[in-house]
Amino acid sequence: MRSTLAPARRQTRPLLDESVLTGESAQVERGTTDAVRSGVVNAGGVFELEATATAQDSTYAEIVRLAQHAGAERAPTVRLAERYAAWFLPLSVGMAGLAWVLSGSAVRAVAVLVVATPCPLLLAAPVAIVSGLSRAARRGVIVRDGGALESLGRARTLLIDKTGTLTAGRPRVLEVAAAPGRATAEVLRLAASLDQISGHVLAEAIVREAGVRGLALSVPGQTGEEAGRGASGTVDGHRVTVGKTALAPEALPGWARAVDNRALLDGAAIAWLTIDDTLAGAVLLQDPLRHDAPRTVRRLREAGLTRLMMLTGDRAEPAREVGAVLGLDEVLAGQLPADKVAAVRAERARAVTVMVGDGVNDAPALAAADIGVAMGARGSTATSEAADIVLTTDRVDRLADAMEIAVRARRIAVQSAAGGMMMSLAAMTAALLGWLPPAPGALLQEAIDIAVILNALRALLPARGNVAPLEPDTETLIHRFATEHEDLRDVLDAIREAAGLISTDQGPQALLALRQIDQLLTDRLLPHEHAEEHRLYPALNKQLGGPGNTETMSRAHTEIDRLARRIATHLQLANEGGALRPEQLDDLRACLYGLHTVLRLHFSQEEESYFSLSS
Repeated sequence: MRSTLAPARRQTRPLLDESVLTGESAQVERGTTDAVRSGVVNAGGVFELEATATAQDSTYAEIVRLAQHAGAERAPTVRLAERYAAWFLPLSVGMAGLAWVLSGSAVRAVAVLVVATPCPLLLAAPVAIVSGLSRAARRGVIVRDGGALESLGRARTLLIDKTGTLTAGRPRVLEVAAAPGRATAEVLRLAASLDQISGHVLAEAIVREAGVRGLALSVPGQTGEEAGRGASGTVDGHRVTVGKTALAPEALPGWARAVDNRALLDGAAIAWLTIDDTLAGAVLLQDPLRHDAPRTVRRLREAGLTRLMMLTGDRAEPAREVGAVLGLDEVLAGQLPADKVAAVRAERARAVTVMVGDGVNDAPALAAADIGVAMGARGSTATSEAADIVLTTDRVDRLADAMEIAVRARRIAVQSAAGGMMMSLAAMTAALLGWLPPAPGALLQEAIDIAVILNALRALLPARGNVAPLEPDTETLIHRFATEHEDLRDVLDAIREAAGLISTDQGPQALLALRQIDQLLTDRLLPHEHAEEHRLYPALNKQLGGPGNTETMSRAHTEIDRLARRIATHLQLANEGGALRPEQLDDLRACLYGLHTVLRLHFSQEEESYFSLSS
C-alpha cells in the first residue's frame, strides 16, 4: 500500500531497497513524511510507517493492472501459414474451376486439386518452427508458442532493461583505495572484517571481495550499525567505521578527493573506512557490466535488429555509461513502469519490438511488447508470467542465441512453405493444361511433401559457421583463467595506487611501493599472462579455427611484458642510487598508468571474447 513515514521515537532516516519497482540497484534514504511505495524492502533499521492507501490503490496493484491492460491491448499474432493460406486456397480452387471450364472435364479439375498440396502450410512451416522451439529449449530458452518465435524472427527493435539484464544486478568492488602509508589489502581486510556483521548489499559485496582475494578476516567486537550511515566496531584493537563519512567534500584530504572524483566519473558508490577516527581508505563499488553483454549486442545486430534501446529506472549517469560502452542507439533513464510501457508502444508503432526485463517493474512493458523476454533465472514470477520467452539461465547471451535460432527457423519455414507452394503451382499448371493426370499427380504431390518436410527439419541442426561446443579441456582452462582474473584485481589496484603515490612522494615509501609492484608483476601477473599465451590461446586457436582469433590478445601480452621490463629497469636504477631520480618520475608514472590501462582493457577483452564462450 502507499504509505508515508511517520516521525519515529528515535530519529532515523529509513534505508529502502526500491529495485523491485524501479530497477535502481542502489538503496535510497527517505525522510520523515516522505511517501513510500508498496513493494519496497526495508534495508535498514526499524522505523514507523503510516498507511495512507488501501492495497487496491497500491503501487504494486497498479503495476499488475498496467500489465493486464497492456497484454489485453496487444493484437494476436498472425501466423506465417495463415498469411500464405489466405491466398493459396482460393487460388487452388480458382485454377481447378478454370481447368474444368476450359476442358469440360472434371478429371482435369481433380488433377489440379490433387497436386494442390497443403502440406507446405500444414506441416512444413510448423515443423520448421517446432524444430526452432526445440533448438531454443536446448539452449535454455523457453518459447511459449510458435507465434512468438515467428515474431522474434521478424523483430527489428529491442528495448532492454539495465539492472540484472545488461549488468550483474548486484554491486561488486570496483577499486580499493588507501591513504598514504597504508596498503589496499589492509583497507579491504579491515572493512570486510567489520562488514561481516552487516546485511547491507554493499557490505556483502565487500566481504565477498575479501573472500575472493583470500584475505583472513578478524572477528569484530563492540559492533553497531546505523541505517544509511554504515557499521562501526572494534577490529584488531582499533576503532573502525565503514560507510559514509561525516567530512564535507572540501574537507577531504587530497587522496580522498581524488577517490571521490573517480567515484563520480565511474558512477560508483563509496564505502569510506576510518581507523581511530582517521580516514584510512575507501572501497568503490559498482554494478558491473556482464562480461557477455557487448558480444551479445553485436550478435543481436548481426541477427537483424536495427535499433537497440535501454530502458532503466536507474540514474542517468551510470545508464549513459553502459549505453556508451555497448553502443546502444538510445538510453532512457529514470523510467517508471508506465514510462516503459509508453516507450514500448511508441517503438511498436514503427517495427516489431522485443522487450527484455527481469523485475516486477518490467512486467507491464513485457506484456505491451510484440515479444516479451524475461530473465527467468533470477527474475520475478510476474515477468515470467507476462513474457512470451523465458531465459532459464542467468546469461544474457542466450537472448542472442534465441534471436539467431528464430531468424533461421523462420527463414527455413518461409523457404519450405514458399518453395513447396511454388512447386505445387507448377504442378497445378501442368495439370490444368492436361499434362499431368491425377495418379502421377498424387505421386508428385507426395514427393513435394517429403521434400519440403525434410527441408524444414534442417531447423533442428546448427547453422553453418556456428562455433562448435568447447572441448572439456579448453573450458577448464577458460574457467581457470577467469578465476585468476578475479584474483589479480588487487594487483591492478596496487599499480594505480603506486602511480598516484609517486606523483606526491618520491621518497622511501614510493621506492617501497615500486618494489612491491615489481614483486607482484614477477610472482603473479606475468606468470598468468605467459600461461594464457602458451596454454589457453593455442587451445582457443584450435577450437576457433586459427591464430587470427588471438593475435590481438597476444600483442597485448607483448605490451604488458614491455611495460613490466621498463618498470623493472626503473627499479634497478633507483636501487643503484638509493632513491628515485627526478628524471625517472615522468616515464615511471607513464609506465604504471599505462600498464594499469592496458591490463584493464586486456582483461575486459578476454572476458568478453573468450570467457563468455564457456557455458
